[in-house]
Amino acid sequence: MGKSEIEKVTLSEKFSLINDHWNPRVAGELNGQQVKLAKFLGPFEWHHHANEDEFFMVMKGQIEIHLRDKVVTLRPGEFLIVPRGVEHRPVANEEAEVLMFEPASTINTGNLENSDRTRTRLSKI
Repeated sequence: MGKSEIEKVTLSEKFSLINDHWNPRVAGELNGQQVKLAKFLGPFEWHHHANEDEFFMVMKGQIEIHLRDKVVTLRPGEFLIVPRGVEHRPVANEEAEVLMFEPASTINTGNLENSDRTRTRLSKI
């Protein structure tokens, strides 16, 4: 990437382009990692990632990350890292805007690769 291609990203503008839920988009890439944006609404499936940690940061709204032994509530400006191998389920009782940071190889449904919500090819915004 040349210097002329370096541009800032305005998260509110990127989130305004997303009109669906649980369908991550790539907003940036660095060192084999992706900055992913998605809107969450309702419960997601229980799943885990065998090889990747997952970073969830709430930008707008509120989500819960359900773990088998507790529930962690995230509000704007808060984040949680779910270690690899830990089963979890994100839940948003109202629409939330969430930034995720993870290896480009991470599949959003982890071990549930045949789920209706599995996204293996993410579009860029």
